[in-house]
Amino acid sequence: MTNNEQVRTLDASALKALAHPLRVRIYDLLSERGPQTASSLAALIGETSGATSYHLRALAAHDLIREVPDRGTARERWWERPKGRINMPGPAESMSPSNRAAAQIVTTEFLRLRHETLMDYINRPASEQPEGWKDAGLIMTTMLDLTPEQMDALKQELTAVVDAAVERYRGQESLPGTRRVSLRAEIFDLPVGTTRRTMNEE
Repeated sequence: MTNNEQVRTLDASALKALAHPLRVRIYDLLSERGPQTASSLAALIGETSGATSYHLRALAAHDLIREVPDRGTARERWWERPKGRINMPGPAESMSPSNRAAAQIVTTEFLRLRHETLMDYINRPASEQPEGWKDAGLIMTTMLDLTPEQMDALKQELTAVVDAAVERYRGQESLPGTRRVSLRAEIFDLPVGTTRRTMNEE
């Protein structure tokens, strides 16, 4: 992440505005596919353009998305997700009950969509993979034994790798041969008492 790139942590009002499965889906699609109209989103989601237009306005009211400048007409407005990192706080005991419920909805829906995207990739027929992309992906799970300090250090290293990649490839979405890819990094502690298993155990 560059020094001038801001990280926005959603406040309670923005979190509540996002706490609707259809709004999370719209927000996710704008991140994945770039600028869209209410009509194009309706076709992707299977809703009416009136419904997507309503939710787009609700998201825009909290600066979660914005209208694309110098594009579209009074009848057909284009919307985009501003660039930059969003920090979406998960449910916490310190939250009010309503804020905790909103955080649960947002977190659950984002993770559901994330898993759905991963399974779509895994189950995609080889015939639908363009040449050069068939073996480009990676799905890897590794178990480690770490202290909290070591896990935090590793988290910082992974974040630095991702930030460097974002900066290195910034602005090349229109180059021939490029496709939008999903880069995922996860690191978290397992519950105490979790049985260790290797891939070869029966």
